[in-house]
Amino acid sequence: MSGTGTSSATVDLLVLGGGMAGLSAAAWSVRQGRSVVLVETGELGGSALHAGFIWTAPSLDVLREAIPDGDPRLGGRLIEDFEPAVEWVRSLDVDCQPAVEVLRFGRGHQTSLLNYLRACELIVRDDPRSEIVLGGAARRLLVEDGEVRGAELLLSSGETQIVRAEATLLATGGFQGDPELRASLIHPQARDIPLRGNWYSKGDGLRLGSEAGAAFGPAGAGFYGHLMPSGVNFVEHDDFVALSLYYSEHALLLNLDSERFVDETVGDHLNTMALLEQPEARGLIVSDSRVREEWIMRPYVEGVRPVDTFDLCYRRGARCAVAEDLDELALMPPEWGYDGAAVRQALVDFNRACADGSLDPPRRFDAAPIQDPPFYVIEVVPAITFSFGGLRIDPEAHVLDGDGHPIPGLHAAGADAGGLYVRAYAGGIAAALIFGLRAARTALETAAVGSPR
Repeated sequence: MSGTGTSSATVDLLVLGGGMAGLSAAAWSVRQGRSVVLVETGELGGSALHAGFIWTAPSLDVLREAIPDGDPRLGGRLIEDFEPAVEWVRSLDVDCQPAVEVLRFGRGHQTSLLNYLRACELIVRDDPRSEIVLGGAARRLLVEDGEVRGAELLLSSGETQIVRAEATLLATGGFQGDPELRASLIHPQARDIPLRGNWYSKGDGLRLGSEAGAAFGPAGAGFYGHLMPSGVNFVEHDDFVALSLYYSEHALLLNLDSERFVDETVGDHLNTMALLEQPEARGLIVSDSRVREEWIMRPYVEGVRPVDTFDLCYRRGARCAVAEDLDELALMPPEWGYDGAAVRQALVDFNRACADGSLDPPRRFDAAPIQDPPFYVIEVVPAITFSFGGLRIDPEAHVLDGDGHPIPGLHAAGADAGGLYVRAYAGGIAAALIFGLRAARTALETAAVGSPR
């Protein structure tokens, strides 16, 4: 049913986006007695539906070492608010397992994020003054005398709704669902890479914030994602995890010219960004029986069920090959476009460099040779989960204008916010949770003392 009418509502907080950041902010606000309208274009939960850990660095020093170009003020907020955020999750009767190591430098908790997101949703739905609007989107923010006072929504019915609010939170999930924004803001070759997450985060928050005078940045921040097998359609939500080739950290990664170009061992998510900038944004990962036994067949993070990723990729029709000895590597299928002899020689050279300590690039964490046949080869491409660049915010989750000043009434969190992660990453779920809660708290405190001028 469609219509052309216009309705209106007035609430304390308008949340645009119903993922980890938006649902957290909405539920916390309702618990504080605030009224909320939450608007979600696609599916409640967003990319958080496919995650299972809340984690980040254990200290600011460790975070700064891992992400030296990130905003240290935002990093400080991430570290300071981590434990209170986990306690908030537990307060909703959602179990958080004891902390385990994540990505060598991080610490975090395995959590039923489905249960958490559902608990947040029910808190909002059960509040008679609040509402969740599905299938709607914001056309524009209401800007009055330099302050954001809500938004004009287009509802799924075709009607327009004006929602006036003391505070508005942009939490639409980033711009990774828009190929043109990926190409212009990440890398030209990012236009055609697979999307390892929801498709409806298409930069709405970026557009709305920019129209209200918000600054974007930092330039060249990159994205979070993982290497995935080329030529495979991701048909189930579980594919986003099951087909991710985390073990590239222990394999040999070659570009189309059969050359190494990155320290593979620092992290598969970093290999992913590096491969995007190589010819045709595709390459090969080569592993052996040792890597298969020690890394493919074991869980990537403690507590997660291991998956035989190579076998799964093979059964799904990916470009996979098994070489029973070194010489068989030279028999690469010609339709793949790689020089088989060069691939074989690359492995020979790699193993020799491992032995004499001359690896270039060096390998920081696993400099063992790949020499125990059979050899397992998969063609890989970078896949994006969410973008790092976004609207600039301060540690209180205020959106900043081009001069670095807060735009009154406007906040951002999750992948709509930029500055925290630059060319590296320390937990997307934690960042969304923490800055979503911080935005809600800031909005409540601002309302108590009056809007800043």
